[in-house]
Amino acid sequence: MTEELSFLQNVPIFADLQEPELKKIAKLGVRKKYKKGNIVVLEQEMGAALFVIVMGKVKIVRTDEDGREVILSIFGPGEFFGEMSLLDGLARSASVVALSKTELFMIHRRDFLKLLHEHPQVAISLLGELTMRLRKADGQIKSLSLKDASGRVANVILMLADDIGVFRKGKVEIDELPLQQDMANMAGTSRETVSRMIHQFIKEGYLAMQGNKLTINDYEEFRKRHL
Repeated sequence: MTEELSFLQNVPIFADLQEPELKKIAKLGVRKKYKKGNIVVLEQEMGAALFVIVMGKVKIVRTDEDGREVILSIFGPGEFFGEMSLLDGLARSASVVALSKTELFMIHRRDFLKLLHEHPQVAISLLGELTMRLRKADGQIKSLSLKDASGRVANVILMLADDIGVFRKGKVEIDELPLQQDMANMAGTSRETVSRMIHQFIKEGYLAMQGNKLTINDYEEFRKRHL
């Protein structure tokens, strides 16, 4: 199987398709490259394509009434975005910005909708992924509304672990931790609070830091303690 098909097979919504179907999808899409900081899509613009991340990371952001950026999520390789506008035909609900050198696989709306009609299993997998995102959004809302600063920062670390972390024998390694200001935007707090909480978690033995790499020493224990 070629690199292109192997990549598509690792995308959750395409995982149940066979090689002939994956070859068709590979021909439908085009690859686009973005530099760190490039805007991929803008909030309120009309959606014309689904994007799948081949390499790199992106952040999903919205801007509040005061012009401040609020980060909703960070996506890595194999994850997708842009599906809401494709399904309902409305404008983009958020902006997407490349956090690093990023390559995306783009499928235009017409082709993606045709794919859903021809392969219902893709639609079923898509519903499953959307349900997971709704549950995560509910968790974020609960964290922001009910938890103290420690709980909100811990929730962001756990979300990053689930999104871009590498699990190894109970530990989770996040190789490139986002900027503390970005984490503050996700937690609805200040950069200083994020820094203080991370150092507190390190002191308590839950986390370890080496450069920009963060390790959760015992993922389940940290999750149990802070969720």
